[in-house]
Amino acid sequence: MADEKNKSKKGQINIELDEKIAEGIYSNLAIINHSVSEFVLDFVSIMPGTPKSKVKSRIILTPQHAKRLTKALSENVKRFENAHGKIKDYEQPPKPLNFGPTGQA
Repeated sequence: MADEKNKSKKGQINIELDEKIAEGIYSNLAIINHSVSEFVLDFVSIMPGTPKSKVKSRIILTPQHAKRLTKALSENVKRFENAHGKIKDYEQPPKPLNFGPTGQA
C-alpha cells in the first residue's frame, strides 16, 4: 500500500506560487524573437497616449518548450471558444517598434 502512494507521488510536481507572482502582469503586446537555441517572449503593456512602454516580463524557452506552449495555448483557446463562443480577432495596424530584430506578436 505504501509503495502505491510513493509511486503516485513520484510523478507529481510540487509547484509554489507566491503572492507577488500570483498577481500577474497585464500585457497587450508580445514580441517574439528566436535563435537556433531559444525563443524569447517579451511581454509589454502599451497604454494609449503613452509614447514609451517597457517590457514588463521576459520568458526564455527552448524550441521544444516553445512548441509545447504553442500546442497547449491552441488547445486552451479551443476549449475557451467551445465554452464561451468564438473570440473576435480585430485587425490592428502594426505598432512600430524601434529596437532589436523583428518579431511577431
